Amino acid sequence: MRQYLAGKIRNVALAGHGGSGKTSLAEALLFKAGASDRLGRVEDGTTVCDFDAEETKRKVSVSSAVAPFAWGSTKINLLDTPGLFDFAAGFYEGVRAVESVLITVSGKDGVTVGTEKAYQLALDQNKARMVFVSKMDTDNADFYKVLEELKATFGPSICPIVVPYVENHKVLCYINLIDNKAYTYNDKGEPSETAMPDFGHRLEGLRVAISEAVAETDEELFEKYFSGEQFDRDEIIRGIHTGVKNGTITPVLCGSAFTMEGVDMLLDAIVDHLPSAWESGGEVAEDAEGNPVEIECTDEAPLSAFVFKTVADPFVGKLSYVKVVSGKLASDSNPVNVRTGQTERLGKIIYTRGKKQEDTAFITAGDIGAITKLSEAVTGDSLCDPKRAVKFEPAAFPHPTLTMAVKAKNKGDEGKVAQAMQRLMEEDPTIYFEQDVETKQQLISGLGEQHLDVVVSKLKSKFGVEVELKQPRVAYRETIRKKVKVQGKHKKQSGGHGQYGDVWIEFEPCDSDGLVFEENVFGGSVPKNFFPAVEKGLQDCVKKGLLAGYPMVGVKATLLDGSYHPVDSSEMAFKMAATLAYKAGIPQASPVLLEPIGNLKVLVPDTYTGDIMGELNKRRGRVLGMNPTANGLQEIEGEVPMSEMADFTTVLRSMTQGRGSFILKFERYEQLPSNLEAQVIEEAKALDEAE
Repeated sequence: MRQYLAGKIRNVALAGHGGSGKTSLAEALLFKAGASDRLGRVEDGTTVCDFDAEETKRKVSVSSAVAPFAWGSTKINLLDTPGLFDFAAGFYEGVRAVESVLITVSGKDGVTVGTEKAYQLALDQNKARMVFVSKMDTDNADFYKVLEELKATFGPSICPIVVPYVENHKVLCYINLIDNKAYTYNDKGEPSETAMPDFGHRLEGLRVAISEAVAETDEELFEKYFSGEQFDRDEIIRGIHTGVKNGTITPVLCGSAFTMEGVDMLLDAIVDHLPSAWESGGEVAEDAEGNPVEIECTDEAPLSAFVFKTVADPFVGKLSYVKVVSGKLASDSNPVNVRTGQTERLGKIIYTRGKKQEDTAFITAGDIGAITKLSEAVTGDSLCDPKRAVKFEPAAFPHPTLTMAVKAKNKGDEGKVAQAMQRLMEEDPTIYFEQDVETKQQLISGLGEQHLDVVVSKLKSKFGVEVELKQPRVAYRETIRKKVKVQGKHKKQSGGHGQYGDVWIEFEPCDSDGLVFEENVFGGSVPKNFFPAVEKGLQDCVKKGLLAGYPMVGVKATLLDGSYHPVDSSEMAFKMAATLAYKAGIPQASPVLLEPIGNLKVLVPDTYTGDIMGELNKRRGRVLGMNPTANGLQEIEGEVPMSEMADFTTVLRSMTQGRGSFILKFERYEQLPSNLEAQVIEEAKALDEAE
């Protein structure tokens, strides 16, 4: 592929709700532009962008895919992003790398949660926006109903520029409101100009709306419009381009990826209306002192780029996708990784289109490509000329919310699981893996059930490790509620030296994360050199409580008295005596179970607050307060037992149609209600027996 200057590059992310037709539209754009020789289908697993084994199996996009192509003299880097919320990492990394977001909306389903999320992320990141109403060939597709939904949801920036003429629920032709021309399409998706249909007042109203939107973008155009003059075609295109760049205009087009209707006009609109990398690809970065630095998107400036996506393959090696913001990234470049401070040795520099790779000598400013075998770089890293090391802001990925224990099917594969998970975490920043020291379980966290299902599948297909998912154990604690004083006496006689240790210990509750040991012995009844042995015996004991085997906390043990034998006493004997005192005293000290309590912050639209508060009450939660936040959402803050939150991700998504999100963090331990103790003790014993 030939090189393009930043002014001739359009970086566009395809985003929208799952099933709205993003991957099919990408296929139609590539085919129309001549970048692919056939029109692949998601159902057949033959599309350019859904090439991963998981994607062809599930028939949904699991990760983002880059697909560059040329339309006229302009290069378009298309990033197809997943629509399912479980695979949001691809959505966030795709939007981070581009200047514009093309949002697909099903002509049948209309504005959905995925539409709102795509629009909001584009708005938050100051990206230009364009909407394509897809699937106009399907039954019950209604462009004008969808248009009204778009206006009601996103406001006056919505501006249709290609609309259908419909009779008896069938599209007869498409009208380009800028050119003021109507087009029909044959069975190959090739356009033919046709007579303008009689559209009545609706057509005039749509044209006036465009003129008003254009007039708002420029003082000179406003004066011309105010004086009653008509805009010519170039003025309309210039005005729309300016409005899209500054966010006041969101053009709306329509068509069908399946029949190729309207795809040619969409390609023209991407080139004419969306900002180039030269116009909007510049970034504000941070220098070494943390000061903001404006980086212009130009080849003449020193090299600066950032890694927005990583693919970890055990056979091919690591592939790092980069967006070059300034300068040129060439094979002989020696950029410094700003995070590590080390110089990165570059492998091959390539362009990718789906799974196809093409070597290139360099990547210019504003362009997107990939580098093989970058040893240290991870997603979010900045690669720069050592003379001007600047740090770009990485994508803000959503936090993983669903945690499951992962168990290797073959004994001894735990190490392989850990290594493979490290590779997958490089690839997907929304995955988290940890080895829980307390419960001895390997835990993986993700964004939902499908997300973790894909992780399990990749562990097997990519790394040859078979695992199964289980509910993770809850890390309970045990403590006491009463003060008791007990004796522990260890006496054993067997020819020769015997064993003798005798202690009186007082156990009482205290505020601590473990055992607090003190001694208050008078008269040398227990020699000082045995104090450490008594403490060691107790410290070993509190690792496993007597109720359910969970660690003891909040216990103060005071050594008060005892006795010893000048020959038979030893450190081991006093350690055993302390153990006997523990086993005798704790059951008398009203032992109870403590459960972990989490601080929960749930973001939901106002209409769902009552349902969510009811759900938290069912889970033994306490609502602490409610605060309005940006975008019309309410933040509900509460405290809830961690043991009740295993399926909250799935339930919240179902209750709010995917609009809700939450963060749960461990806060403290509280006493478990007595009516639940027996069940927890029984489960703990069953787990111990199973192990």
